Amino acid sequence: MAEQETLYDAFLDELRDAYDAEKQLTKALPKLAKAASSPDLREAFETHLEETREQVSRLEQVFELLDERAKGKHCDGIAGIIEEGKSVLEEDFSDEALDACLIASGQRAEHYEMAAYGTLIAWARVLGREDAAKLLEETLEEEKAADKKLTALAEGGINERAAEEARADDESEEEEEDEEDEEAAESQPVRRTASTSGAKRASSR
Repeated sequence: MAEQETLYDAFLDELRDAYDAEKQLTKALPKLAKAASSPDLREAFETHLEETREQVSRLEQVFELLDERAKGKHCDGIAGIIEEGKSVLEEDFSDEALDACLIASGQRAEHYEMAAYGTLIAWARVLGREDAAKLLEETLEEEKAADKKLTALAEGGINERAAEEARADDESEEEEEDEEDEEAAESQPVRRTASTSGAKRASSR
């Protein structure tokens, strides 16, 4: 009978998942930065890219503390989030709308990581590995800060500019429809009613 796995095995598995997730993000973040039209948003992605590289290094330190080889296990969760982000880049969005969508994509990744690191920290502590927990906590705080930065950018003007553009586009469409209705009404011939035409024939006698 195979030996049952323990919480330590689950912890190690989750650690490998996070390691792969961070490596995937080091490839995805440059694409988000390049697609951003807002200089502040581009800078936020570039800054977090540098942090992510540090987070990869920090995870390697955790593996070393545990006397385990640093290796990843494919993270399906972050892969799906990245794939959704790629589909956004393929859409024909305006600059303003695309920036808003890029923030949404970035925050999906941040929230996923925040949940993962929260679990890792809790498990590290209950397993008596405060040394690993402290390193993981540094990363969690960086993820929270990155998420707050994206929220500040969204609420600081990016979402509003995208919304204003959408409202202006709706108004333009309504005006075009009104003009088309007016032109259609003007082009219709005047139809005389039976009573009117009858009255005219009676007066001509």
